[in-house]
Amino acid sequence: MSTKNSSRFTPVIIAVSVVIGILIGTFYAKHFAGNRLGIINASSNKLNALLRIIDDQYVDTVNMGELVEKAMPQILAELDPHSTYIPAKNLEEINSELEGSFSGIGIQFTIQNDTIHVNAVIQGGPSEKVGLMAGDRIISVNDSAFVGKKINNELAMRTLKGPKGSQVKIGVKRSGEKQPLSFTITRGDIPQNTVDAAYMLTNEIGYIKVSKFGRTSHMELLKALAELNQKKCKGLIIDLRGNTGGYMEAAIRMVNEFLPEGKLIVYTQGRKYPRSEEFANGTGSCQKIPLIVLVDEGSASASEIFTGAIQDNDRGTIVGRRSFGKGLVQQPIDFSDGSAIRLTIARYYTPSGRCIQRPYESGNDRNYEMDLYKRYEHGEFFSRDSIKQNEDERYYTNLGRVVYGGGGIMPDVFVPQDTTGISSYLSTVLNRGLTLQFTFQYTDKHRQSLNQFDNEESLLKYLSRQGVIEQFIRFAESKGVKRRNILIHKSYQLLERNIYGNIIYNMLGLEAYIRYFNQTDSTVKKGIELLEKGEAFPKPAVTDTDEENGKETENGKEKRAA
Repeated sequence: MSTKNSSRFTPVIIAVSVVIGILIGTFYAKHFAGNRLGIINASSNKLNALLRIIDDQYVDTVNMGELVEKAMPQILAELDPHSTYIPAKNLEEINSELEGSFSGIGIQFTIQNDTIHVNAVIQGGPSEKVGLMAGDRIISVNDSAFVGKKINNELAMRTLKGPKGSQVKIGVKRSGEKQPLSFTITRGDIPQNTVDAAYMLTNEIGYIKVSKFGRTSHMELLKALAELNQKKCKGLIIDLRGNTGGYMEAAIRMVNEFLPEGKLIVYTQGRKYPRSEEFANGTGSCQKIPLIVLVDEGSASASEIFTGAIQDNDRGTIVGRRSFGKGLVQQPIDFSDGSAIRLTIARYYTPSGRCIQRPYESGNDRNYEMDLYKRYEHGEFFSRDSIKQNEDERYYTNLGRVVYGGGGIMPDVFVPQDTTGISSYLSTVLNRGLTLQFTFQYTDKHRQSLNQFDNEESLLKYLSRQGVIEQFIRFAESKGVKRRNILIHKSYQLLERNIYGNIIYNMLGLEAYIRYFNQTDSTVKKGIELLEKGEAFPKPAVTDTDEENGKETENGKEKRAA
């Protein structure tokens, strides 16, 4: 009888035990797991529920895909200024800038008067192989007209780019030809170089301009260094001005070429990512060459990793103006629809321990976006004394030199922005894009004459005899900008440099353009001066007795590079 009763109550006992177990589990989950489950239910699922409710009950039909696309950037903007969402239509273009190549027809173009004008044909590319020429105007694609106000850069690139091996038929109008010409082009890999220039500034000083840190940047650097070494380079200037960054791995490999074995390059740390350090491995090819690094307010992210490693290890001298100040690490995360996010997962720190990320507020921080403008208004571009460093972010290099975190990298040698010759006339013609319009038209009209010159020196001699500046002044007048002789005289050299530079770029390419501007660049001149004086290697800081005896900082110890 007792056995039967116990059997009868067994299911009840099991049920009560399960309920008690659930209650105990929930209690401990809430109190010892930070109520994480509750947060997920209350937040993540809340967003999903909102979208379902809108889709099911909203008064009008809603394109849910578009709604999500608009919401994604807004959500990420609430985190930090550098976590971003990239729609599928933009991802390939953004990635191609850093991957080292993309698939296309191999031309550089400008859109003028609603028509695509071929500025240059990439050597060895698909377009050169079929006979496309600089100066051609593209008027049709795949037998359909491709001119008019609908044509813009985005549409042109999307149409001309495509999978490797695919074909596109284009029709062009060529000067001297009565009928349009037709070309069928097989798309191929087009290199995206990130080293824009590598040449000798003097008989002994080399120069390398790096525009981005991409997948192929390290190999491009090695090639440039080898070429300069063959020319007996004894001192080097690395120009990172305007370099907005790229892959951290590329910056690490590149700065490794200049550091002795065991020197700390950078370390990263985040909430979910424990401290990870990168050290020089001793295989660098230029560990002892005198080195100058040029930076400005446009140098950011990977550029600052490179610069910080050189500065904190006292390996070279930094010249220019304070860098941008981005010390956050983004991880690419792809979605199945082809879109992606770049999510901030860690901060990076230079060898001395400083994070150079400038302050920001979560959300759309207008002050952060306007920082460069405020720097300009405050006079920072013109005077080092206008820059107030945060004493709470005081760190030390290996040689005991003081460096600061919390707002970019301050150069060792400050070079102000040159405003000599700037006038309202010059600002007007530049802001309206008149110099670009004129130089394109001039190049297009005189291409046959200009083609005989293969270097910037001979081209400049020719241009100086053609009255080009006077032609531009009359062109600007026809566009509504009155001739102002006094202001033109004040800005004549800058006007001449801008117009000649654009023509050189159109005819001879980017490196020739950089060569031309570097001849009068005050920051480049300062770099040459320091190298020629033997002052590229920093000297130990002069400290007082307390500091020499190891005076403690507020944090209890000096912060030095490892």
